[in-house]
Amino acid sequence: MLQPITTPAGTFTAEVDGPDDGPPVLFLHGYPQSRHTWRAQQPALAEAGWRTVAIDQRGYSPGVRPDPADLGNYAVDRLVTDVLEVAAALGHGPERPFHLVGHDWGGAVAWLVAARHPAAVASLTVLSRPHPSAFRAAIEADADGQRHRSRHHRAFHDPDTGPLLLADGARRLRRGLTDNGVPDDAADAYLSVLGSIEAIEAALAWYRAAGTISRIEAADVVVPTLYLWGDADLSVGRAAAEGTAAHVRAPYRFVEVPGGGHFLTDDHPDLVTAELAAHLDAHRR
Repeated sequence: MLQPITTPAGTFTAEVDGPDDGPPVLFLHGYPQSRHTWRAQQPALAEAGWRTVAIDQRGYSPGVRPDPADLGNYAVDRLVTDVLEVAAALGHGPERPFHLVGHDWGGAVAWLVAARHPAAVASLTVLSRPHPSAFRAAIEADADGQRHRSRHHRAFHDPDTGPLLLADGARRLRRGLTDNGVPDDAADAYLSVLGSIEAIEAALAWYRAAGTISRIEAADVVVPTLYLWGDADLSVGRAAAEGTAAHVRAPYRFVEVPGGGHFLTDDHPDLVTAELAAHLDAHRR
């Protein structure tokens, strides 16, 4: 069910499913996706009694889309605060912890939320994006060609990138999805959110505000963590993925998905659902 969630920053578009009194699971999508990333996981978890909330994040939600020319509006500290404010609007926080799930950029934000506010997070699940310290180490050493794998981050700083991605009916943006295992109907859903110049510029502002994702710093995580990585992920190499274990000081499980690409909820949705459900059940409070 589509449900707006209003916070001090504005109103987030959200897909909400499951019983009102179910333990909460908050989902954070990455680029260039949206709340639709979690379309397979939400109904399955809702059926099992979880209260699932998938938001369109800052810039993706029209109701929380400040001027992307002011990069302070998209700084990582602001992204972390958004998560805490959404959780608070749902009645959750340190006194009533929530489970947090993130992919790609949403994964980076999820790592930061868990590292900075462990009392608020009952469990953490991240897809693709390694712990920021492991990612930085891989970039610095250029392990597995990580600098080349992350070359698109630099391209996103070019002011011509947004219009170029949307030209010819968003041909380049769509191809970046479908060439990486995203079905056409899923690409349609993502583009329904990100297919305007206002939305794409806001999404790219995340990268521009960060300077480079490899500069993001996070402490070690002390909440139970599940990390899923596909061995065919073109954006994240093995060194960064395997290096993540050193930055979790809590029960930790690393699931390597054979043949899995960057968009695991699109190319391996059933596996993601099963692993996530098992992790949540193991750490239900």
